[in-house]
This record gives sequence, structure tokens and C-alpha cells, in this order.
Amino acid sequence: MFGLGGIFVEVLKDVSFRVAPVNAPEAKRMVEEIKGFPLLSGVRGKRGADIPALVDAVSKLSHMVAELQDVAEVDMNPVFATENGIAVVDARIVLHPQNAK
Repeated sequence: MFGLGGIFVEVLKDVSFRVAPVNAPEAKRMVEEIKGFPLLSGVRGKRGADIPALVDAVSKLSHMVAELQDVAEVDMNPVFATENGIAVVDARIVLHPQNAK
């Protein structure tokens, strides 16, 4: 799942979904299809976010989750996307219970 977070997810349900793993072109489509994409592109004279860095992170994270079968879910929030890359401030990784295999 990809979305802007906060009220954009909670109230507006502005997210895109795919089954992991996703390649870079599919991750780019995920980023571009949310309604909030114009905010990432830059508005009112503000520079946009580093879209290639977001795409790379979505794709790599999806491959990690697909490869590591012990991972049940990953939440990265907040992720700050600037014109010069991204910064993950907090991440939560939940593993499947050991006896559930």
C-alpha cells in the first residue's frame, strides 16, 4: 500500500494497493495514481518530492517483504519526501508468529 498518510489515508482513503513484489514501473504507477500525487509533484511554486527515490523505496520494500517470509507487515510512518530523497523517521516490522509456519 502507498499513500500520503495521515488524513489522506484515514479520511480520504487515498491509497494504492499492489501485491508484493512490485517492480519500479509498477511502483511508479502506484505513486502516480493517488489523488494526492500533485502534492508530491510540487504545487504553488514549491519543488516536488524526489519521485524516483519514493519509487525505489516502494519497490525495494516490496521485494524485501516478498523475500522475507517471516515478515507479516511493515509500516513506515512518517516518511519525509524532499526534493533530495526520502527519510524514514519511524518503521514498524511485525513478524509472523513462529508456530504459524
